[in-house]
Amino acid sequence: MRVPRIYQNSPLNVGSVIALDEDAANHVGRVLRMAPEQEICLFNGQGGQYQATITESGKKHVTVRIDSFTEQNVESPLSIHLGQVISRGDKMEFTIQKSVELGVNMITPLWSSRCGVKLQGDRLDKKLEQWQKIAISACEQCGRNIVPVVRPVMSLEQWLAEPTDELKLTLHPRAKYSVGTLPEPTQGVRLVIGPEGGLSDDEIALTEQYQFQEMLLGPRVLRTETAALTAITALQCRFGDLS
Repeated sequence: MRVPRIYQNSPLNVGSVIALDEDAANHVGRVLRMAPEQEICLFNGQGGQYQATITESGKKHVTVRIDSFTEQNVESPLSIHLGQVISRGDKMEFTIQKSVELGVNMITPLWSSRCGVKLQGDRLDKKLEQWQKIAISACEQCGRNIVPVVRPVMSLEQWLAEPTDELKLTLHPRAKYSVGTLPEPTQGVRLVIGPEGGLSDDEIALTEQYQFQEMLLGPRVLRTETAALTAITALQCRFGDLS
């Protein structure tokens, strides 16, 4: 049986006995129904992972003894900041989950003129919390020990205007660059992906104003979630750790 990897949002020290936080305890005790003396792997997003043994297990309360630490790093050498215009239904969740598995380091949900999602107040706060949990769950599954941050939602122009030394990219069917001809990024990549209806002409002009380079992915028009994951995969193949 594969040893479960569990995110624990607290300091971890070898030799200590700790109670898992509510989400972790629920997953270990209620979902996995694990018992004392079984082993789990913990990480807290600070790098590396900890081997631990369950000492008490119930549906709402689980304690573990932390036995050892392993300095394991599976992060890509390519840093990618994804600016994703919010998509409908479960498409946004899918994009977040898979982009984390593919090595994205930061995700900023964006509003644009053709964004079909209307969220505000408590609903927006809950959605952001849910998206961050999806990122954590993806790290548990894929072996990452650094959890990408899902930032608060901002407008497309706010995000485009943020100062950065990253290579700034957007997708366009008549772009100057293909992935194979992009200049090599020295400070990572900032990638913007539009909504289902695409960016408006004014928004495309904004990307040019803020010096985003247009990148070609091929002759076919891709859905927003397909475009994000295809672009990330292509960039990781060219500059990262997918080969």
